[in-house]
Order: sequence, then structure tokens, then C-alpha cells
Amino acid sequence: MAFGCRPRAPLLLARLLGLRRGACARAMAPPPRCLALELPGCILAHFAVGVEAPGARPDPRVAALLGPPGRSFSLSVPVAPGGDCAARVRAARLHQRLLHQLRRGPFQLCQLRRLLCYRPGGEAGDLQHGFLLHDPRDSPDTRRALLALLDAYPEAPRPRLAEFVGDPLSQVWRRPWELRDGQGWRQVGRERVVPAPEPELHPVVPDLPSSGVFPHREAARAVLEACTSFIPEAQAVLDLVDQCPEQVQKGRFPIIVIEGLDATGKTTVTQSVSDSLKAVLLKSPPSCISQWRKIFDDEPNIIRRAFYSLGNYIVASEIAEESTTSPVIVDRYWHSTATYAIATEVSGGLQHLPPAHHPIYQWPRDLLKPDLVLLLTVSPEERMQRLEGRGMERTREEAELETNNIFRQKVEVSYQRMENPGCHVVDASASREEVLQMVLRIIRNHCSAL
Repeated sequence: MAFGCRPRAPLLLARLLGLRRGACARAMAPPPRCLALELPGCILAHFAVGVEAPGARPDPRVAALLGPPGRSFSLSVPVAPGGDCAARVRAARLHQRLLHQLRRGPFQLCQLRRLLCYRPGGEAGDLQHGFLLHDPRDSPDTRRALLALLDAYPEAPRPRLAEFVGDPLSQVWRRPWELRDGQGWRQVGRERVVPAPEPELHPVVPDLPSSGVFPHREAARAVLEACTSFIPEAQAVLDLVDQCPEQVQKGRFPIIVIEGLDATGKTTVTQSVSDSLKAVLLKSPPSCISQWRKIFDDEPNIIRRAFYSLGNYIVASEIAEESTTSPVIVDRYWHSTATYAIATEVSGGLQHLPPAHHPIYQWPRDLLKPDLVLLLTVSPEERMQRLEGRGMERTREEAELETNNIFRQKVEVSYQRMENPGCHVVDASASREEVLQMVLRIIRNHCSAL
């Protein structure tokens, strides 16, 4: 692994906070809680909370981020005990609902940033997604509105609220709010906030196989099963999936997948290639569920990716049948599902993506594998020119590709790191005919049956 020689984050954190190696009681204690805050420019800042730091120097960076002027609040969404799919789905929907509420009303003048709560070296289920809300006015109305927001969620999982305050020594303290019977909301103690080293891997990576990059069909299926009570279409998708064999095999004809961002010419190329090769053209998600895309696109990432993942398994069943009689061209497949999930879930810039050859980039073992995957690319400038005047309805993620350059780069790099099979990159900036002939040459060089 690219970072294999680096010291582990818990050891670095212990040294930073002045913990003695001989202190057995402390060595047995769980790692301190940490925060990963996304700053402007997609920079991540890491902090440790609730630990003593004897002799640590005041850090102006911490005070500037979380302390005066103004006041900052954190809101995080815990996953209910057990951490099953139903608990994860409830937490994800609550997180999305909070985001919508924090963008309007009394919070519109506040700054909102993405926040992750984690433990160094933690496992799946330890992560909490949340927000840092900074009120530059330090208005008491903001605090009252936040407490009222908490009252709107009487059942678990209830958001966790805390304030960050600075002192004259440029130290920053976190003060949690708790609901006391008969006393209402009260601040309970305070915890020191100090800088922490960046972990080897982004803290969200351990959660990816259960929150978006599902390694097998049952992992995605379990998510939609948890959604049937509030998304009726989820049961319809599950019924279609259950009609597909768990294991399918390709026929004797080749299977070629064509991937690419919006406006790279993917739709044109897939149609032209299928016509030239007299191949069957399939799409993911397949037509039997594509009418429900808008419903699932409006849901949190874990639900949206489960829908697209199961769509891949439905397409795999169609591929297996069609490849017995003709070549098959597939417009998007597993790589699209995985790359968008990674780019969405991993906060920060390109440097925070899982390193090349990480298992997250491996093809699922139970999903029918294509013979060749082509990735169409054009320059950002060319892609923007093609998008102008198209007037086509786009998904939320496709729209973000236009406005968020870092997100687009994370999608592209994730595509290029996919393995088993990887993507064969094709420059699609030439004319349609030139791109078509180039793609056909690559296909014929890789697929002897053509």
C-alpha cells in the first residue's frame, strides 16, 4: 500500500498529546474522538476532542477555525446501537434532512461546513456525519433555533449538539448539550480541542463497503430492504432483483462497457459502436427500473448507490442472456456506481481519495465482469462547451460536475484507479467519426471474437 511505511495515526496522536508509553491504563483506553473538518478549498483539518495535552502550545489555527469572533456549533448524527442497515439508513436520512434545514431560516447567515466525527483506526460504524455551523454574529437566536431543531427529533437517532468557545489563551473548548429530565437542554462540562495528525486513510473509507461501494449484491439489497416502508418502489426493485440468478455467466460473445462523464460523447459512441458491431446495447440502470431514478436520486448516498448497484445486477442478468447470441455494449456499469460513491463520500481534495490498488477499487466478485471497459474523456473546457445549450435534465451529481471542479477530478481519478478490470482511457475530443474508429480499433484488438 502506498502509505504502508507511515506511522499509524493513533501512535502519532499519542505522541502529539504527550501520552507516556509506560502508562498501561492509558494505553488500554480507546483512542480519543477526532473531528475532520472540510475547509474552503477542500482542505481537511483534523482535531482531537476530550483529551489532555500537557505542555501543548496554543494553536492559532484551532482558534481561527472554531473560536471567536462569533461562535461555532457542531451537529453530528450517530448511528443507533447495532449499526445495521436500518440504523444507517435512518442516520443518513436524518443527516440529509438536517442539511436542508441548516440552509434556510435563521441559519442562512451562518457558514456551514462538512464535519466528520471518528476514532483513529476505527472500524465501520464508528463514523458520524455532521456539520460545523459558524455564526459570525454570535446571536442567541442561533442557539435557540438549534435547540428547537433538536426538539423536533424526539426519537433516536437524535442529532448531537455542541458549542466551540475560545479562551484568552487561544485554546478552544467543546461544550456538549444534553437533555436533562425536567431541566431541558443543558451544557454538560467541556472538552479541550487540539490539532491531530491526518490519519493514513480518510476516516470514511472503512464505511464505504456498507455505505456506497457495496462489495456484493446482498450488501446493497439489505439497504433497500430497510427502505421499503417509506419508498414503495424499493420493493419493486427488490422483486426484480430476486428474479435474477445469483450467479450468471457470460456467453461466447464479448461484453464492452463504455463509461464517461456527462457530455463526453458516451451516448453517441455507445449507439454507434453497437450499430457497427451489430451488438445489443444495454444501459445501467436498466429500463425496467430507470423510471424510478428521480426518486432514488433525491435520497441520501447510501440509498441512491444501493439502487444503482442493484441495477447493475439486473443488467448483468440481461448481459448473460444477450451475450450468448451477439456482442453486448453496456452504457455505464459498476465503475460509475463506485466512482460517484467514492467522490461523494470522501471529503477533501484528490489527496484524500483511497490510494491506488486499495480494495475499494476492485470489481465485486459476484458481478458479471465485462471483457473491456472504455473510459471516454475530454478536457474540462471541451466538456463545458458541449454542455452549453443542451438543456437536458441532469442528476444532482451530474450538475455538481459542472460547478465543483474538485468533485469532477475525484470522479475522474477514481475511474482511473479501478481494477480488475481497469478502464482503458480514450481521448474523445476528436470528431465523432474519429472517436468511433478509435474505439472500434481498441475493441477489435482486445476482443478476438470480433
